[in-house]
Amino acid sequence: MDTQRITDYVNEKWDSEIVPQLVEYIKIPNKSPMFDTDWVKNGHMAKAVALMETWARAQKIPGMTVEVVQLENRTPLIFIDIPANGTDDTQDTVLLYGHLDKQPEMTGWDEAEGLSPWAPVLKGDKLYGRGGADDGYAIFGSLTAILALQSQNLPHARCVILIEACEESGSYDLPAYVDHLAPRLGKPSLVVCLDSGCGNYEQLWCTTSLRGLAGGNLRVDVLEEGVHSGDASGIVPSSFRLLRQIIDRIEDETTGKIKLEGLHVEIPQERLQQAGKVAEVLGNEVFDKFPLVEGIQPMAKENTELVLNRTWRPALSITGVDGMPALASAGNVLRPFTAVKLSLRLPPTLDGNTGGQILQDALLKDPPNNAKVSFSLEKSSTGWNAPALSTWLSDAIDQASATFFGKPAMYMGEGGTIPFMGMLGEKFPAAQFMITGVLGPHSNAHGPNEFLHIPMGKKLTACVAHVISAHFAASQRGETTGSGVAADSGDRHGDHGCC
Repeated sequence: MDTQRITDYVNEKWDSEIVPQLVEYIKIPNKSPMFDTDWVKNGHMAKAVALMETWARAQKIPGMTVEVVQLENRTPLIFIDIPANGTDDTQDTVLLYGHLDKQPEMTGWDEAEGLSPWAPVLKGDKLYGRGGADDGYAIFGSLTAILALQSQNLPHARCVILIEACEESGSYDLPAYVDHLAPRLGKPSLVVCLDSGCGNYEQLWCTTSLRGLAGGNLRVDVLEEGVHSGDASGIVPSSFRLLRQIIDRIEDETTGKIKLEGLHVEIPQERLQQAGKVAEVLGNEVFDKFPLVEGIQPMAKENTELVLNRTWRPALSITGVDGMPALASAGNVLRPFTAVKLSLRLPPTLDGNTGGQILQDALLKDPPNNAKVSFSLEKSSTGWNAPALSTWLSDAIDQASATFFGKPAMYMGEGGTIPFMGMLGEKFPAAQFMITGVLGPHSNAHGPNEFLHIPMGKKLTACVAHVISAHFAASQRGETTGSGVAADSGDRHGDHGCC
């Protein structure tokens, strides 16, 4: 491999094609089905699919097939099948994954700088707008990595690319597609996912674990309609106060610790070690990467504890509220109900259905003041803890980071959820995983001012090409059919664990 030629090819492809394509993609408000119930009628998802499909079909990859698969009453999925380049008697397969659906707009975009969710803005090395980094670039980066190899006639195994349109809603359509496409997927020995994060933009970061998620809508009703607060307060209990009581069953209001012991797990020793290394490398960037208001203190004094809080401990967020008027129109009324959307992150190894049931049971038992309490569980996704990392993949990741970033690779857990990873881990237990992404400091996926760090995207694409090439070499040596290295296979792998 001529690594300079790989770099040059990838950079030119990003500048001439990928960035312009992402500019058009960002303009499309293709919100995930949970946030756009009329997504079929509105047509935004179909438009985003068409944009990516058209670009993919235009790429000159011999034997490639591009198909939009659409099962009845489900979101579409882009399925790309690329035959092996070079002699490959192993029939090995690399599976590359991404998604094209987006989070909703969210408030707080810097309008003074011209930023908004559906108006792409290019400022220096950053492309602002919803979905570019999460995860619109995935299909472009995946195909470009393969094209870069073929530009030098470098061999690679068969590659399959899946781009789903339901990830931000919990990937509830994906199991049906995995089952439907099972005969065509084969048995991947390497899974590459480009939907994760990075601790900085200076080296390759691989994800060792992902948290699960249980969430839904909690509502407390006390009246059939609003009444004068001076007349009713002191007699009719406040729906907001009762809601606070119920949430207090879940979360300690002082520390933020989740009180339900069934939602905690024992953190593996290697993950504790990795958290310490991440804290050492990033320092205060562990929390400084967020747009904190001046003077705010993080939830723990030690950075290692913050890393563990974010990756291996349950945590509750209130992400929406209903039943409360805006301040400008809030009169002296005791409101009839208060409703909130709960987002409870679960430890990677806790079963999502179990977590959801524990949450639901705690919220609904013994309603305070015999109020009408309801909870609609929308999500219950299991997290993912990566298998042990094979020597060939560990070496390939380290070499890729050193070659294209000039620094060693780093490994850490992520606080988000990618349901597809747990699903694949169960379906293909012998597969190796390279879970990575461009969501680094201040990139703010799901929030306002989301951006894609273009140089990171370019270098990551080159790293993926390197790993796919190394995978082919390992498959020819018969090294891609195992389930990973043993726990005692060396200090270096004990430090990294997996990607």
